Amino acid sequence: MNKSLALVSGLLVVALTGCSSQMERKTASGSYEYLKAEQQAVLKVPADLHSPDYSGDYELPQLGAGADHSLIGRELSVQSPTLVLPLVAGSRVEDGNQSATIWFDQVDDSQPLNQAIWNSLLAYLEQQGIGVESFDPEAGVLVTDWMVQDMGEDASWYDFSDETHQTERRFEFSMEVKPHGRTAALHAELKDYRETLGEDVKSDLLAMQERREEVDVLNKVINHYEYQIRLEDSRRLAQIRQGLNTELGYDSDGAAAFIVNAGYDIAWPRLLLVLRKLGFDVKDLDKSTGLLFVTYNGADESWWKGWFSDDGELLEQDDYRLRVGKMGEKTSITFMNNESKPFEPNVVADIYDAFVEAMSQDNLDI
Repeated sequence: MNKSLALVSGLLVVALTGCSSQMERKTASGSYEYLKAEQQAVLKVPADLHSPDYSGDYELPQLGAGADHSLIGRELSVQSPTLVLPLVAGSRVEDGNQSATIWFDQVDDSQPLNQAIWNSLLAYLEQQGIGVESFDPEAGVLVTDWMVQDMGEDASWYDFSDETHQTERRFEFSMEVKPHGRTAALHAELKDYRETLGEDVKSDLLAMQERREEVDVLNKVINHYEYQIRLEDSRRLAQIRQGLNTELGYDSDGAAAFIVNAGYDIAWPRLLLVLRKLGFDVKDLDKSTGLLFVTYNGADESWWKGWFSDDGELLEQDDYRLRVGKMGEKTSITFMNNESKPFEPNVVADIYDAFVEAMSQDNLDI
């Protein structure tokens, strides 16, 4: 009996200690006797004596008009402030902005920036099993369904309470897009909040707690967006490293060209690797127009077996240009001289084998 009583008492002490430690993480430690302190009267100096000089170094500032006078003692949270984390490439936060807002600059032209942000947000909500109450892309506003979190799932092993502890939140996400479409801001705002503990329901939050909720959900969306980008980059990198099938054909202008069986965003970086492997130096390039200005520095026999004849090299060490074009799910690559005149079909056919050998090799060095 004594052993059982001692065990129960020990568990009770542990439980109480655990609860108090959670509270201590949110409130200031130590004594709160300072709350009983009273304002001291100003020192009265006789009229025939000089008043001493007072320093204002330790004067407390006056509270603002909107300050909450109840935030004292244990009611004042000492948790570190929550910050919006700009994890995505091209993202940033504005100094001094107290709202849960992040700005994105377009770094990937594969899809419009606002569409990429909305797609990432919707994917995050779907992954978390959170419904969408309303979504108006034209107005740039999305309102979520209730996000329900059962706090009992996070309860400690020593928590023997059967009371329901659950929080529910609804958020509104709004987007502001600059007229040029390459910069956009995503803003999160807490619309509704309910916290249920047993039969008690709390629906009011302090401003600091409300901002913490908004920043927390925004950071989760940002983290998901950054994770999706990393996955896509890994997928693209794997595709670039893989060999690509190439055939002879004609570009959209009717010039003889190599037709690569891959989209533009995959064929473009792959071509840069192939050119380097084949002895070209890229002097200038413009992905938006598909133009490359290159210099051929001489053949490497291990790669350019198909570029030789009895008369010597088919290409002189000179400057050339390449034009890369989109052809649906395929990409055209047109070799040209330094005056933008496409190679003749027979020259393109002669260099085909060497080009295909490099373009089709797996695990090409990056």
